[in-house]
Amino acid sequence: MAKKKTKSMLLNIIAWVTGVIVSLVVGFGMINGTLGLPGWLGGTHIIGLWVVFIAGWIVVVTTLVGAVLAILQR
Repeated sequence: MAKKKTKSMLLNIIAWVTGVIVSLVVGFGMINGTLGLPGWLGGTHIIGLWVVFIAGWIVVVTTLVGAVLAILQR
């Protein structure tokens, strides 16, 4: 039974780290302009670019805060 719990715990850690990395990549992609809104949603206008930029920073900050809180909780 202990092996199954260890495997489950290891899988949870791998999934958590993967989620943090993906969130940070998406957030920084939005900040750098690699990811954005399509043109029909306003992605070609300055307001659309600012919305994506701000949303990217929100993703990065909330991911880092969530990661720190998860680590401190353990």
